[in-house]
Amino acid sequence: MWIAVIPAHNEENSIARVMENLVRSSIDKIVLVANGCSDNTCEQAIRSSVGKPIEILSFPEQLGIDVPRAAGAAYARSYHPKGIVFVDGDMKGEISYVVSELLMGIERGLDLALTNCYPFIYLRSSLANTVLKHRELLNRRLGLFNQLGLATPSHGPHAVSATFLQRVPVELLAIPPLALAFAAQKSLRIGVAAAISHNLLGSSYRNTEHAKLIAETIIGDCQLALSFVEGQPLDTILSQEKYSTGYQASRRFDLLQTFLDNL
Repeated sequence: MWIAVIPAHNEENSIARVMENLVRSSIDKIVLVANGCSDNTCEQAIRSSVGKPIEILSFPEQLGIDVPRAAGAAYARSYHPKGIVFVDGDMKGEISYVVSELLMGIERGLDLALTNCYPFIYLRSSLANTVLKHRELLNRRLGLFNQLGLATPSHGPHAVSATFLQRVPVELLAIPPLALAFAAQKSLRIGVAAAISHNLLGSSYRNTEHAKLIAETIIGDCQLALSFVEGQPLDTILSQEKYSTGYQASRRFDLLQTFLDNL
């Protein structure tokens, strides 16, 4: 069984397109993580599932960035899937082929299949270049730059295997670069299985302040991952009091833990 996990916060204008992409893929079940939604995201998702099995995990309070991914994976792994693919609820671009390629990557033996969202060289903003430098630094430190380039689970659809779900603590999916570093330390198989330009993902553009905070979050997460590589204990890294860059402090690990305790 292949499962798609879709984190979504008020995505009623894009979720139908996301669902259409997944319906055309070989996904067997969809788990929508409604992250503090106050609109019709869930209704639109159900209406657009076109017979594809869908389950809704509804959280009245926002879990914070990336935490819904961890909650969805924790729930989905109870089905013992061959793999899980993660697609954000605002990715309304034509990505059905990307999903298929990620699943094929898992079929070929990858435990973490990533998408290269920068397959071409072109002019980028100074903010984007700064983020990419940190992504490159982490991938080089992990000895994975030749395989991954600038790819990261922080950016774009990606998929994980049953082995990944067994060996990587699910909480780490809430800090994507840390999950990458942990998987590398455990000698799991990591690679790029798909490519699509960032602008073709169709992700919603919000504002420059949001872009700045996202950049700060990814940079901070890469720094946390590097700290782990250098030997810092996971419990220290996962302590919210220890970091507050970008959107990091908004991650509700307390709500995630309550959810995990009740599974």
